[in-house]
Amino acid sequence: MGIIERFCRTDFSSYEDFFANFTIRVPENFNFTYDVIDEWAALEPEKKALVWCNDLGDERTFTFTDISVLSRKAASAFYKLGLRRGDTVMLMVKRRWEFWVIVPALCRLGVTVIPATFLLTAKDIAYRAELASIKMLITVPDDGICANVDDGLARYGRPCMKGTVGGTHDGYLDVDALIDAGDESFARPTGDDATKNDDIMLGYFTSGTTGAPSLAVHDFVYPLGHILTAKFWQDLQEDDLHLTVADTGWAKCSWGKLYGQWICGAALFVYDYGAKFQPTDLLRVVEKHNVTSFCAPPTVYRFLIKEDLSQFHLTSLKKSHTAGEPLNPEVFNRWKEFTGLEIHEGFGQTETPVLIATTKWTEPHSGSTGMPLPWMNIKLIDENNEEVEIGSEGEICIPLQNGHPAGLVREYKGNPEKTAKAFHDGYYHTGDMAWKDEQGYVWFVGRNDDVIKSSGYRIGPFEVESALMEHPAVLETAITAVPDPKRGQVVKATVVLTRGYQPSEALVRELQDHVKRVTAPYKYPRIVEFVDELPKTTSGKIRRVEIRKRDAEK
Repeated sequence: MGIIERFCRTDFSSYEDFFANFTIRVPENFNFTYDVIDEWAALEPEKKALVWCNDLGDERTFTFTDISVLSRKAASAFYKLGLRRGDTVMLMVKRRWEFWVIVPALCRLGVTVIPATFLLTAKDIAYRAELASIKMLITVPDDGICANVDDGLARYGRPCMKGTVGGTHDGYLDVDALIDAGDESFARPTGDDATKNDDIMLGYFTSGTTGAPSLAVHDFVYPLGHILTAKFWQDLQEDDLHLTVADTGWAKCSWGKLYGQWICGAALFVYDYGAKFQPTDLLRVVEKHNVTSFCAPPTVYRFLIKEDLSQFHLTSLKKSHTAGEPLNPEVFNRWKEFTGLEIHEGFGQTETPVLIATTKWTEPHSGSTGMPLPWMNIKLIDENNEEVEIGSEGEICIPLQNGHPAGLVREYKGNPEKTAKAFHDGYYHTGDMAWKDEQGYVWFVGRNDDVIKSSGYRIGPFEVESALMEHPAVLETAITAVPDPKRGQVVKATVVLTRGYQPSEALVRELQDHVKRVTAPYKYPRIVEFVDELPKTTSGKIRRVEIRKRDAEK
């Protein structure tokens, strides 16, 4: 028997059986590292856990025993640095293999992990460091990234250790050397140092539409929620080698490259490539390493189907999945034509595991996300807090009448207003709208706010608007999404210029470059439209919905 059977039943005969009878057994004081990684190492010492390679030709393979030993050594090193239960560490480490050692190590100690993208600017870092009260930041030895870290932590103003993996940098601790010198006999903490189920294990910053990014935090039972993601959506088995295309700074990494997959006993495949995604390089490593399970946002699939797939032998692939944005039917059909595989969609949030999905028991319906999964047991709710009828749109909500399910966000740290907006009237409110057909399939409609999803990134209009407003040429601006065949959506800026400035292509480029400097570069507006005034409500609020409507009519 594997590890997963300790937490749930897995032998369901149908979707109906699964939906009616699935439940998760949550142990007291569950700790993912001790109760999953160490247990796999004890049960099958040579079991493969991680296959890592990069675009420079480097390769490494790790067993669960390797991860167990290295994470104990890392835990002892971090303990010597003074990190304790309740402290917080931010990671900006790209796809370095050390991520899969450091995260389990900090879990051993009860230290909260804040994964973050390496694209953050100094301003972004300072804001996140302050809200999360970080004690240490670990990154890669890149001069540009380290310059942003140095500037950001200087603005933060509190004592904060800095470290690097994959090389050294002046003024930074060599984390690889610390791990090498660590004590592999590090024991599980007891007493006040021992982790509890309701301790905060993990946090992700999420972009919103009306303010700065919020910090969504998860407790120590969060990994168990991803049993749904890995076992029942991705259908992973112990002999699978699974690749999810995601940087470690995004929640999709927790979804597809760590928790649920290791609970299932599957091995993770990680391809660490540079800043620019090359579809053919990804296909080559999938072919070379015989990857069996693949998950990527629709944007990646759109790039892949434009390549000559006949040049690649992808016969090892047995499963394909996608999440992050609606899947274009053409992409679904072309991928199936080349590989013979149907792409199974899933829907969830940074705040949740998978909520709706096409499982092995349900046929994919083009345009539908799939069917609701048990445990979270979503309902579609109207503005009166009533469940809507078949065919009617409602907000995707998670009922809380039976308690707080493992895998669901606990709160937005330091933001009680946002927490209260999400948790009220017996439900967790996702803010996403959908409708259900008579067969039980759910059809996603969109956000009830204005978050933009572009190439797998979630972009809050407020952050881009704030960046643009710092430019002297911008009097007012509204950020909206425009559909794009490659990226799903792209950012559009509708701009009212200050007196003395005139529209021009040169000014467009200047504003785009300005946004790239002020905030993360992926947020810059690919479309800029100059107007005399913005549509507004009588109370003065910008009507982004009207801008989107005008664009659609064009």
